[in-house]
Amino acid sequence: MINLKNFTIQQFEIIIKYIYGGVVLLENHNASFIFELMLIACEFLFDELAKFFEAHLIETKAHWLRLNFTRIYQKIFQNNELQKLQKWCNDIVAKYPDKIFESENFSSLQENALVSLISRDDLQMEEIKIWNLVIEWGIAQNPGLASNPKSWSNESFLSLKTTLQNILPHIRYFQMSSDDINNNVQPYQQILDKELWDDITKKLMSADQQLSSKILPPRVILAPILPTRNSEPVINGAHAAEIASWVDRKTEIYSVMDNPYEFKLLLRGTRDGFTKDSFWRLCDKQTHLVVVMKVKGTDEILGGYNPIGWDKPVKQVFFKQCNDSFIFSLKNGTIQNSILSRVKYPKAAIVCDMNYAPTFGLSDLAMREHFDQHSNCWNCLDSYEKRIRNETTFDSYGFSFFSVEEYEIFHISKKP
Repeated sequence: MINLKNFTIQQFEIIIKYIYGGVVLLENHNASFIFELMLIACEFLFDELAKFFEAHLIETKAHWLRLNFTRIYQKIFQNNELQKLQKWCNDIVAKYPDKIFESENFSSLQENALVSLISRDDLQMEEIKIWNLVIEWGIAQNPGLASNPKSWSNESFLSLKTTLQNILPHIRYFQMSSDDINNNVQPYQQILDKELWDDITKKLMSADQQLSSKILPPRVILAPILPTRNSEPVINGAHAAEIASWVDRKTEIYSVMDNPYEFKLLLRGTRDGFTKDSFWRLCDKQTHLVVVMKVKGTDEILGGYNPIGWDKPVKQVFFKQCNDSFIFSLKNGTIQNSILSRVKYPKAAIVCDMNYAPTFGLSDLAMREHFDQHSNCWNCLDSYEKRIRNETTFDSYGFSFFSVEEYEIFHISKKP
């Protein structure tokens, strides 16, 4: 319940202005203020105003939403009117489920939020892990239950079954291995309908058994780009498919499932360091390289493709000619459209400089030492067709400087 005593004067002004048909302007207010206004509008059933704030947050405050993701996620499922924001968040959690499932607040997650996640076909988790987390969540809702089901009474199982009655139908039981069923599901078989458990055991004995229970399809698990370490991977399966389409000069973008390339991780900044030395040590003379970088403080993902690789020079800087390299900015968050910039001066497509990390063109996309700090990366317009950053970021000399919070280099090859 919203406490009227907590209203600010500005919040009162905006609500009153809306009631009397005034224009609501948000340019001078920060994201946290707007988010609280949205919750207030929901509380007082100003649905149209709430949806206005919701759309504004998604379209212009995506970076703030990501930074405050756990808090936002807990709040928005307290009101079913915020469907767009719920979907925006769930699209992220489906790709990076650890954001919610491994958070310290997981046990306090609302039931409708949990159902909305595990009902998704694209939730990127193993089914047995989903099952174990659902059981963990259910036990947390019943503080009197012991952690070991061997000591439970029939009433204990009934309590857990009642708690999970809206969640259990979304588990893909028939996609689990026999070991997973025997070790993890069997101890809790009493919370399942007898017909379902009979079908599960039949399926274990023979894959060809006729079953009466509904069999949900397997989840669409994307080929992993890389394991999560200190931070999220820079790119997802859709990004990789788009890059692959550019490599093959396709007019239609590959789907995630049709991507013909494997992406093998060679270097990751938070694992291997943001230095020229780590770059040359791990990537020297490697070919067919995709470089991707997450720009610090924005939603931008920049990068480039170098099919011929970089060769560490002994002394002098030198150029490598390439007709098929390109640099790019990927669609992500508030970035509505990807930008592809192919090489226009092939003789200066790739620069090899022992004092720099990956460099495309005459500094079209360059990374200097310690490029996670002090704006030691930049984009300019020289050897490639287009700038890949917003025009407002360039200085009077035509350079747009930035630093990165993560970067990765992949070797790509055709799948067998």
